[in-house]
Amino acid sequence: MTETATLAPRENPNLKGHDAAEIALLDAAESGRLAHAWIVSGPRGVGKATLTYRFARYLLAGGDAAGGGLFGDAPQTLAIDADNPVFRRIASGGHSDLYTIERTVNPTTKNLRAEIAVDDVRGATDFLRLTPGEGAWRVVIVDAADEMNRAAANAILKMLEEPPPATVFLLVSHAPGRLLPTIRSRCRMLTLHPLARDVVEELLSVYRPELTEDERRALAGLSDGSIGEATALADAGGLALYQEMVQLLGSVRALDVATVHALGDRLARAGNTAAFETFARMLADWLSRLVRDTASGAAVKEIIPGEAQAAAEFGGQARLAQTMAVWEKVSRLLAQAQSANLDRKQVVVSAFLSLQAAVQP
Repeated sequence: MTETATLAPRENPNLKGHDAAEIALLDAAESGRLAHAWIVSGPRGVGKATLTYRFARYLLAGGDAAGGGLFGDAPQTLAIDADNPVFRRIASGGHSDLYTIERTVNPTTKNLRAEIAVDDVRGATDFLRLTPGEGAWRVVIVDAADEMNRAAANAILKMLEEPPPATVFLLVSHAPGRLLPTIRSRCRMLTLHPLARDVVEELLSVYRPELTEDERRALAGLSDGSIGEATALADAGGLALYQEMVQLLGSVRALDVATVHALGDRLARAGNTAAFETFARMLADWLSRLVRDTASGAAVKEIIPGEAQAAAEFGGQARLAQTMAVWEKVSRLLAQAQSANLDRKQVVVSAFLSLQAAVQP
C-alpha cells in the first residue's frame, strides 16, 4: 500500500484531531444504547469518512481488537490493528456485514455519476433482509449523503423509518442542511471541525513525505484545516500557483500583462480545468481574507512571503470600499467562469485588470 493510497477512507488507519468525536462514538457503542443512525458532518477533507470506516471496523470487529487496556479494561480508541482480518476485508470491500452506498459509474457513459441514484440504494434493501453473517452488527455507510438525488434520499428515509435490528446507518455529509429534514430528524448528529494547522502538517509528513517543512506549513495554511485539500493542492501544484498569484498581486499597480496572459493561456489549456478551479478558489479566498483583515484592522497573516506587500497594494482601510467592490466583482466573475463555461483565459486577464484598476489613485 502506498502512502498516497492510505488516504482512501476504507483503508486509512490514520485519524488525527477528532478525539472528542471518536470518544462520542466509542461511548455510544459501549453504552448498549447505540443510536441506529448517525450523520457525520463537517467540511470536506477533514476525516469524516475516515472516522466512519474506523467506527464500522470497530463495530464489525466486536470491539475486541480495539485498543483496550489490561485485564479487560474498556477500549480507549476505535482503532483496530491494520493486520486484523476485519480491517483487511473492509479495505478490500469484502466484508459481508458492511454495505457502502456511493456514486457509481454510469454503464452507458462509463463516467462516474454526478449523484447517488436510487439504483445505488436498492441493493441495500436485500442486504438489510439478512441477519449479520459474522458478528453482532450490520453497517450501512452512505458517502456522501449530500450526493443522493431525491429518489435515493426517499429510499434511505424509508430504511431509517423502519430500521432493522442490529443495524447502524452512517451518513457522511459535507452540508447536512441539504439533506431532507426527515432524514436529519432520524439521525444523531456528529460534527467534525477543521483540523489544526499542526495536525495537517503532521499528516502531510505521512502522506507526502517528499515535501519540505516550509511547503507543509504553507499547504496547511492554504487548506483551511482540510488534509484532503492540502494533499490535493500538493498533487496539483497548487502551492506554486499560489506563489505565482501572490507575486502578481504584489505588483498589481504595475501589472505585467504579458505574465498574466501567459498564466491565462496555461490555465485555459484542455485538461487543466482542475488547475483553473484551484486558482479561482485561491484568488477568491485571498481577496476575502484581505477584505476581512482590512475591515477589522488585523495584521496580514502571511502564508508565504510577499502577502503583506500584496495586501498593501490595495491601500488599507482608506480604500476599503474599493477593495470590497473589486472582491465582489472578481469573485462573481470567477464563479461565472465555472457555471457559464466562460473563456478561462479571458476570465484570468479580466480579473487582474479589474484588480489593477481598483488600486489606481
